Amino acid sequence: MAKARSQFVCQNCGASYPKWVGKCDNCGEWNTLVEQAASVSGNSAVARGAHSGRVLQPQAMRSINAEDSIARMSTAIADLDVVLGGGILPGGVVLLAGQPGIGKSTLLLQVASSIAASQPVLYASGEESASQVKLRATRLGADAGDDLAFIASTSADDIAATIRSGKYKLVIIDSIQTLSLDEITSAPGTVSQITNSSNVIIRAAKESGAAVILVGHVTKEGSIAGPKVLEHLVDVVLQFEGDRYGGFKVVRAVKNRFGSTSEAAIFEMKETGLVVVENPSAALLAERQNADGSVVLATLEGNRPILVEIQALVNSTNFGYPKRTASGFDLNRLNLLIAVLEKRTKLNLSDKDVYINVVGGLKLQDPAADLAVAMAIASAAAGRRLDDGLVVFGEIGLGGEIRSAQLADKRIAEAQKLGFTKAIAPLATVNGGEKSFIKGVRDLRQALIDYLKEES
Repeated sequence: MAKARSQFVCQNCGASYPKWVGKCDNCGEWNTLVEQAASVSGNSAVARGAHSGRVLQPQAMRSINAEDSIARMSTAIADLDVVLGGGILPGGVVLLAGQPGIGKSTLLLQVASSIAASQPVLYASGEESASQVKLRATRLGADAGDDLAFIASTSADDIAATIRSGKYKLVIIDSIQTLSLDEITSAPGTVSQITNSSNVIIRAAKESGAAVILVGHVTKEGSIAGPKVLEHLVDVVLQFEGDRYGGFKVVRAVKNRFGSTSEAAIFEMKETGLVVVENPSAALLAERQNADGSVVLATLEGNRPILVEIQALVNSTNFGYPKRTASGFDLNRLNLLIAVLEKRTKLNLSDKDVYINVVGGLKLQDPAADLAVAMAIASAAAGRRLDDGLVVFGEIGLGGEIRSAQLADKRIAEAQKLGFTKAIAPLATVNGGEKSFIKGVRDLRQALIDYLKEES
């Protein structure tokens, strides 16, 4: 009997090879190739489909019903509705990704419970048994309604058929990496299984008009596990970020066909589930002790202004190569800021270990955090501190210049609301804000000189 043909497929990009290699030449990743059975198709797909199409009948653009006119399903969480663009759209497919244990299943069970109060909802799990989900539902108080149904299945074909039945207005699948199709011989979680299973699910959602929420796992780098095409197939991609062991958790839209990608919802895990944080700035600064290396940053989560503490620690290195560590801040950006500090100021950090921490478990993506981080490092290195009433924001260029920040008026209003008296900000901000409140700086050197004057 002839040996079955096989190929090796990269689980990161989907490239195939006739034999195993350590590194994928297409995406550059190591040890991502998995052996799969090669499909026997005879003629190529292009040849088979050359004359099999049919003439399509287009419709006038003005006759198409806009999705804005379709009523959305509210999650009963106002901030989450804003992130989604106004709620969950019927027929839309949402991908929610986050690291293990951060609260994805908890959040979706809360959403399922609230929507099930008025419409039938199906919760499909391929990772947990019915009893496990029941325990969580009981703890969250999400098991009271009769319109919230549960199935334990890993078959994409069966779940798609259930969606097409039209019985449910919302279907939650936890998770997409556990689904598989019978026609595909590879294991669940492989590129082919994720791609084809998601296509089957999405097609069923569009045909039936049911909304679908897919749970996705992430890699150790924080990107969504599986092929990149998965993010292109769905309508909305939500990123669930934060510290799994405590602190705040942020849900932001990375992609949204139905709304803005500049919104974010901030949650805190309680015994009763995830709760929206109404005033995150006050909560983040409640335990602050103004010491050297501590700077308050006026940042943005979406369009919401938030005040967060940046902590820096600078020590003499015990080794030949100084260590740089960042929690909640991009490490490459930290190395860049240290290089600018050494080049454009007289600060010497070549023999110093530098540690940066963003309080509250937040992960900063705001370019305007540069100035606060740089001043925190300078504060820790000099052993001096800022005045209690100061907030800082501004982007730093490679020449040491301080560039303007988006929505500066919102940042300043949030700082004033919490009792801060002055802001170190880009000079351009002075023209559009209160001159008595804003201390405009042109470059990093000037900012450090002004900072030294604020020593107490």
